[in-house]
Amino acid sequence: MEYSKEFKAAISNFSSLEKDRLIFRLLKKDKLLSKKLYFELIDPENTDQKRAQMEENIREKLTLLSKYLSNHKYYLMHIRKISSEITEHVKVTTDKYGEVCLNLFLVNEILENNDKLNTQRFDNTYKLYLYLINKITKSFILTKKLDEDYWMEIDEYLREIQQKIEKNHSLKKLCENNGLSLNWFTAEKIPANIDQVVKDLKAQGFLR
Repeated sequence: MEYSKEFKAAISNFSSLEKDRLIFRLLKKDKLLSKKLYFELIDPENTDQKRAQMEENIREKLTLLSKYLSNHKYYLMHIRKISSEITEHVKVTTDKYGEVCLNLFLVNEILENNDKLNTQRFDNTYKLYLYLINKITKSFILTKKLDEDYWMEIDEYLREIQQKIEKNHSLKKLCENNGLSLNWFTAEKIPANIDQVVKDLKAQGFLR
């Protein structure tokens, strides 16, 4: 919605008390905006601290979830919830680097369960693996949009994930079948047009 000059002028003419009431009324309806303003105005923790806190939160939740790994629908449902918390972190803090590294951290921690995952039927892990592949491809796209100063740190996450994929035959095969090359697991080797590559793959029915 676009606001006319007249509408903006009318809002500006509100008294301080009226503006305060309006702001608090709006904040009650928009929890995300409330968290964002709190972070920007008075939160004692900075972006790096929030990111570290998120990593610890992810690790703790995945440790608890690991006992439900065989209940694939329940497990994936809660993985999606953790992912939504990462999305909220990014929206609140505008942490673009964190958007990449936290999602890769999530993938990495899930693949810590390779021993258990490798014993399950592929039918039961297919949706989880496809979800992880999409996480990785999105992270590739976002990595290419970041300043190259971040690439070395991101490479550490990618290297660990690559090693774990190599130890998971089903996931490795699914990566290959969906056009995800294991040669791309360093920031420098990610294709410059990776966003278009992913669009083309999806247009062909892959990554779905």
